[in-house]
Amino acid sequence: MSIISNLLRRGSHEELWQLCCGYIDLSMKQFMVIQRRLLLDQLELLRNCELGRKVMRGAMPTSLEEFRREVPLTTYSDYCPELLEQREDVLPAKSVHWLHTSGKSGEYPFKWVPYSEKFAHELAILLYGTGIFASCNGRGDVSKAKEHAKIVYAVAPPPYASGTFVQITQEEVGATYLPPLDKAQKMSFEQRIKEGFRLALSTGFDYFFGLSTVLIVVGEQFGARSNRLTFMPLLSQPAALFRLLRGLVKSRMEHRSMLPKDLWSVKGIMSGGADSTVLRERLRDLWGRYPLETYACAEGSLIASQAWDYGGMTFIPNLNFLEFIPEDEHLKWRLDNSYMPETVLIDEVEVDKNYEIVITNFHGGAMIRYRVGDMVRITALGNKKLGIAIPQMIFERRADDLIDIAGFTRLTERVIWQAIESSRIPYEDWTVRKEIVGEKPVLHVYLEAKDGRAPSNKIIASELHEQLKKLDKDYADLESILGVKPVQVSLLPLGAFKAYVAERQAEGADLAHIKPPHINPSDKVLALLGIKK
Repeated sequence: MSIISNLLRRGSHEELWQLCCGYIDLSMKQFMVIQRRLLLDQLELLRNCELGRKVMRGAMPTSLEEFRREVPLTTYSDYCPELLEQREDVLPAKSVHWLHTSGKSGEYPFKWVPYSEKFAHELAILLYGTGIFASCNGRGDVSKAKEHAKIVYAVAPPPYASGTFVQITQEEVGATYLPPLDKAQKMSFEQRIKEGFRLALSTGFDYFFGLSTVLIVVGEQFGARSNRLTFMPLLSQPAALFRLLRGLVKSRMEHRSMLPKDLWSVKGIMSGGADSTVLRERLRDLWGRYPLETYACAEGSLIASQAWDYGGMTFIPNLNFLEFIPEDEHLKWRLDNSYMPETVLIDEVEVDKNYEIVITNFHGGAMIRYRVGDMVRITALGNKKLGIAIPQMIFERRADDLIDIAGFTRLTERVIWQAIESSRIPYEDWTVRKEIVGEKPVLHVYLEAKDGRAPSNKIIASELHEQLKKLDKDYADLESILGVKPVQVSLLPLGAFKAYVAERQAEGADLAHIKPPHINPSDKVLALLGIKK
């Protein structure tokens, strides 16, 4: 029996909270003590393994200071071919899981990342903690935590990171997945979603773990179909029939279409990425709860998580040693790749500044001073409302996903997405890049209207321009100082994004990369969306 299951069955609620969520009660000094201690343990493993000696380029650090001074920053190419070949003999510790994620065009088609048994165990405990945060009403509340919670399976199967996270949690505490894991992992993504919610009509479900956009699509489909429901097929499923009838009555009483929150009382929604922040209000309207946002990646697993106030994310001390490249150091490196950017530690970060994140795995992991490729923003040095003394972060963007307009502003995916949402233009999806038209920079937005319904390109461009002015002062200066209105809009053919996803699935792309990037799509991506350059 796992430690979580044992605590649940004994009713040891305080111990369960401390085990899974107690890191939010650490002082900054305690956080750093954990970071230093686990790093020294990891350095001993790295000094005694082939991969560690290779990546550290012969350095044999025995202290934090020596580690930061002597060991170079790394990218995935530094671990090739060893990790690509899944070589167990070179690792700091034996792996129990190999995770698969996307690679880099022209260098390697994908990445393999090993997790040791200890790393997976620690991760499972923290993942369970995100479920507690997503469902609790305050510090110490584990009243909704239970074994065998029902969870809609809405992620890619192992060895992809999200599916491996599900498997790791299942091994630690168990859950009832809809559909069951053995069936879900053999289905296509669309089949898993459809079957999961079909089963949930009869059984209900407690948690959703996956992409926020999936819940948006499912929720809006319920509303669109609520007036065309037929109940005959459900006569043999009384639980599902009762749930639908109850939801229909509730929606009719409120004079609106039926929404998922009329059918289910979801305990928690766990998600991640820029879409969770931008879509949070729509998700609450549809499902009755905000999504709990986490920051994770295959190479580092869970790095930070929101608490029950759905505010900034709190960094986690015991999976990775954390370093931060200040944005100005990152920009120096962008201009000269031979430049070695300086890092700061978590007790040195500053509020309202952006940092490229650097991780070193603990517990026998393989990644050493590894540049994840993400930029995060420090929003506060703690959460006074909740009594958290650890810096708070939000995911800002991929480190290379910036659109610079005339040197006045650098627009991020988050800001552009917020502008599109605020414009209230009905859309399926979008992508944007900077283009030069007649020697002038243009913010070119390629947008597919929902059901083909949209005002003219010029009206959309004007509305987006006004929303961007409200969201970004530097952008507003483009018009007030230069008289520039750089937004240009092209409407994509109906079904463009659906066709793109189908093409990428046919190519075997993993779930996290079947959609086109929102920022700086290539000519090839635009061609697949029906735009020829």
